[in-house]
Amino acid sequence: MAAEPTDDRLEKLIDLIVRLSAGDLSRRMETSPARDSIDAVTTGINLLAEELETLYDQLEARIATRTEQLERAQDELRRLVDTDELTGLASRRLVRERIDAALQTADDGGLAAVVILALRGFRLINDTFGHSAGDAVLIEVAQRLQAAMGGAEGGGHLVGRLGGDEFAVLVTGQDAEGVLWTARAVLDTLKERVLVNGIQVSLRGNVGIRYAERHLAVEEMLRDADAALEAGKAKGHGGISVFTPAMHEVVAQRVRVASELRAAFSNGEIEVFYQPIVGLADGTLAGAEALVRWRHPVRGLQPPAAFLDIAEDAGLMVELGRCVLTQVVQAAGDWARDPGLPEHFSLHVNISPAELAHGDLTAHIRRLLDEAGLPGPRLTVEITESAIISGGPDTRLTLRSLGELGVPIEIDDFGTGYSSISYLRTLPAVRAKIDKSLVDTLASDPTQVAFVDAIVRLIHAAGLTVVAEGIEGEAQARLLRELGCEYGQGYLFARPMPASELGLLLRSLQEGGHGAAR
Repeated sequence: MAAEPTDDRLEKLIDLIVRLSAGDLSRRMETSPARDSIDAVTTGINLLAEELETLYDQLEARIATRTEQLERAQDELRRLVDTDELTGLASRRLVRERIDAALQTADDGGLAAVVILALRGFRLINDTFGHSAGDAVLIEVAQRLQAAMGGAEGGGHLVGRLGGDEFAVLVTGQDAEGVLWTARAVLDTLKERVLVNGIQVSLRGNVGIRYAERHLAVEEMLRDADAALEAGKAKGHGGISVFTPAMHEVVAQRVRVASELRAAFSNGEIEVFYQPIVGLADGTLAGAEALVRWRHPVRGLQPPAAFLDIAEDAGLMVELGRCVLTQVVQAAGDWARDPGLPEHFSLHVNISPAELAHGDLTAHIRRLLDEAGLPGPRLTVEITESAIISGGPDTRLTLRSLGELGVPIEIDDFGTGYSSISYLRTLPAVRAKIDKSLVDTLASDPTQVAFVDAIVRLIHAAGLTVVAEGIEGEAQARLLRELGCEYGQGYLFARPMPASELGLLLRSLQEGGHGAAR
């Protein structure tokens, strides 16, 4: 009797279930011709496997999509963290990260350096034109830096913004000469003026360099580069400074001076000296320029060069200017009460761009004049032509309002900035002062005589009179007089003197019955 064929479908079905449960959802089992209950179960399991495979594929697709979205989000987060939001340059975090990597290379003998650029006078741009204009300037500088360096990371140089008006370039793979070349290229980005609200504004800056050294920390490297920046500012020029350890004392000294200067206002240490201004035709005393001094309790009488730059960086120019203005108007008020004072005698006071941008300059001067009982013409305001050009409409409005007070406006340092007849003729100025640099070689350089002659003619064509500063020799005075310059000041006539000495000079001239200054 022949044996019945073995039915192995249950074993195959069990094997299918095991494989499906193990994750092999592509497995299937064919049904038999019997079409019995086993086949029915097989069909059901096949359908379940089909459904599970579809669900699994959909889940995989969703996971892939979510993974891609997460990766994109992570990339975007990394981009946001590594990119300065305003300028698009590398962020401070990324700069620090790359400096840290460069320092590791330095430990292995590689050369790296950080070059930091800080804009000077940027606070004034914000105060004058607003923060949106300041942002536009930062963006323009960032674009120039990128272009100069060949892109955000061109040539191995990472270009970043550290914050505020400070930018950084991380230089790797260059020798010391290459680093200095990069620093010069960074500083050169400020040579061209930037257009702000339709006005061409000059940019200034300092560059500090710190070379990487073995075992140097990131914060130490950035701190030292900042110290080099501050040391450059202390030299009074916009240049390049390479860090040396002694620079930390320079920075500490500037911080001390700023702190002492704040106290100097209330301690009565700020003094005003006066340099006489004379008529070149007859030597009569026409006025005097107020020049600030600081009588330091330890260091003695300090010239402006010792503290003006620090005052500007510390945001003290407005307070310093107010202190000077108060003393000048009070002195002018005292002298004006003497009936023998020359009729057109006026004290000249320099107004800084920060004071111009403050907004209430006219109201402050009006209040001082009223308190002193001083007529406006006894006070002359001197403003540099660069401040006038870059100040915009608000500055011109301030100057006009001062003119309405009767306060004469004098353009200072004329011939060193952006002179033009158009602005000369539209400003309420009555006088322009030729800068000392134009007078220095007047007696020895015939071409300079022709140049100054052209400047004097330009000023006269605008209806203004001319003052020349820095006159030290008779030949200079004679040439200026022949060129038609009406007024002059300089060591030839008198050095700056305290208010008490000027008062004695005024009294002696009045008693002598004439106005000759010498």
